[in-house]
Amino acid sequence: DAYFEDSGNLGIRAADVHPKATEHISEIVSLIQTLIDKQAAYEIDGDVYYRVNHFAEYGKLSHRKPEDLLAGARVEIDERKEDPRDFDLWKKSKAEEPWWDSPWGKGRPGWHIECSAMAMKHLGETIDIHTGGHDLIFPHHENEIAQSEVATGKPFVRYWMHVAFLQIDGRRMGKSESNFIFVHDALQQYAPEAIRHFLISAQYRHPLDYNSTSLSESSSAVRRLNNCLDALKPYRDVNGDASETLNDAEAALFQSINTMRQDFELAMDDDFNTAGALGAIFKLAGEVNQFLAATEDSVSDAKRNVLDQAYKNMIEVCSVLGIYAEEEVASDEHAALTEQLMNLILEIRQDARQRKDWETADKIRDQLDQLNVELQDSRTGTTWKIIKG
Repeated sequence: DAYFEDSGNLGIRAADVHPKATEHISEIVSLIQTLIDKQAAYEIDGDVYYRVNHFAEYGKLSHRKPEDLLAGARVEIDERKEDPRDFDLWKKSKAEEPWWDSPWGKGRPGWHIECSAMAMKHLGETIDIHTGGHDLIFPHHENEIAQSEVATGKPFVRYWMHVAFLQIDGRRMGKSESNFIFVHDALQQYAPEAIRHFLISAQYRHPLDYNSTSLSESSSAVRRLNNCLDALKPYRDVNGDASETLNDAEAALFQSINTMRQDFELAMDDDFNTAGALGAIFKLAGEVNQFLAATEDSVSDAKRNVLDQAYKNMIEVCSVLGIYAEEEVASDEHAALTEQLMNLILEIRQDARQRKDWETADKIRDQLDQLNVELQDSRTGTTWKIIKG
């Protein structure tokens, strides 16, 4: 439950299926029997092993030579094996271990066969994309390929994506190192969008170092993005005169919008280069801010139309990466009540300012700031907004 809660808080959608090996014993047993029937597996005293020599392409994922393939093994070599590289498909039960009935006696599935059986049941005999940590290339994914492709005679996976490690101080994060961070602890310090920004700030095959500096930089980046999008909101769906001619500045920004889309798609098409995709988004955000500052006093349908396009395009690509989430108000009544309360607070603060009661005025501003509400004073009055990130 903690995993699903943390995933939801990070904005990660639930998968269509979350299979459990214990609920797929019949599929696992059937797959093992298929491998035995094809002479790709053999049984010894209640244990069943995969016959590695039966699969001529064994090692094609990890690109390891046969003599090197034992280096990634997690278990001691069983002298009963035909080949030291052969691996477990079914393990005979031991005292106080969970067990299930099978044609080879009571036992439990091996580590690798579970995934092949569940994947083929829910995704078919050939998977489009298979992901996993870099440490799973060998032996786990190598063995998945061997089992599945012998059983079906078809390619098991079209594209593999192996994610590099999240590190702390240059060392892999993990329980064995006692240097791991829980997601729910990270969420106490940083907004979900900031954590997502941090995690995709490097391409998935490159290690990433978890540290407060990087997370703070991601928080600042998300805040800048939010501010830019907030500034664009008044120009949404303005339905201005589309025939109005763009001036040079408007035409340049329109071209920048198209360039951002092209650069974003090129980066994502290049093995999910999320770092490059982020760069394209923030480059446009900077150009939008410059445009808004330079055209602050001008109003035209052409300007509105260009900024509407900037907003829509930025929202679309940010939604792909999950780095922008508009605050959703529970209901129109709540939104109206919030507006009324804030207007009352601002009125009280303005009265204090007129009396030159700066202590009270500053106290209101500071306490609102602690609630992530930012006040902006100007000659025309005071406005407020919720700070995201």
